[in-house]
Amino acid sequence: MDAIDNASDFPRQPLQQRAKDRFEIVIEGARKLLREKGLSGFSIPELATRLGYSRATIYNFFPTPYTIFNELTRRYLDQLEQALYGEAANLREIPWQRSAEAMAAFAAHFYNENPVACLLILGGPVTDESYRAQELMIQRLGQLVQQTLANRGIRLPSGPPDISLLTIEIGTTCLRVSFFLHGRITPHYQREAGRAMISYLSQYVPNALPDRVD
Repeated sequence: MDAIDNASDFPRQPLQQRAKDRFEIVIEGARKLLREKGLSGFSIPELATRLGYSRATIYNFFPTPYTIFNELTRRYLDQLEQALYGEAANLREIPWQRSAEAMAAFAAHFYNENPVACLLILGGPVTDESYRAQELMIQRLGQLVQQTLANRGIRLPSGPPDISLLTIEIGTTCLRVSFFLHGRITPHYQREAGRAMISYLSQYVPNALPDRVD
């Protein structure tokens, strides 16, 4: 694989429609190559050969393989975040414990349906940029936890520590371990993700103060 270049974390976004189409073809080709060969078997020369493009065509958009990984990571994180926010809206009427279990199950399903997302997100960030993107998403999902509890009249104690953020980190860690051990999210680890989040939150929710109604 090509050496990492921290100055080239972001792709060069195309302006012309023809170039935009090529950009998407490269992204989809990269997704398929990563699924087949993983990070160690990925290279831009291999990708160019598969797509029938010159290396220069791909380098024009993506100066390094890591630029491609960052773009794919960003897209998967956006998809997961939007999907979880949408799912949370459907869980407002059930106990918060069941909501946590349902969200863990939803995330597990997303990762199992998107093996490359497992590789790039649960397998560990491949660049500083992808790490920042992941942590920002976890922070936003923590805010979703806080908001979901607030809708039930529960206000978590103010940090530090950031309880809602740690809740997401704990659940995500369970999913990471499953991917490391099994290459996918198994039902056992999915359940443990839900249980771990519930166990951690239970230390604070019973003593949490309800939002004041004026």
